[in-house]
Amino acid sequence: MFLAYIPDGSLVEIKQLVELVDPFIHSVEGCFHAGEELQDPQLFLKRELRFPSGEKLPQCWLDPGYGRSAQPGP
Repeated sequence: MFLAYIPDGSLVEIKQLVELVDPFIHSVEGCFHAGEELQDPQLFLKRELRFPSGEKLPQCWLDPGYGRSAQPGP
């Protein structure tokens, strides 16, 4: 899956989608997709990534507490 790196708009290829959708993991391994040579993998903070269309990543991918306040208490 390709995402955009917010600071400069570069495309980043994310290999492990399981890490991307896990809200308890704050960074994911990916490679910049630039030029013809394969770039070395590095860690990217999920809060610095967006979809190439400009949309933010879903909050449930970023916040481990997402949805807890919507559930009725005991």
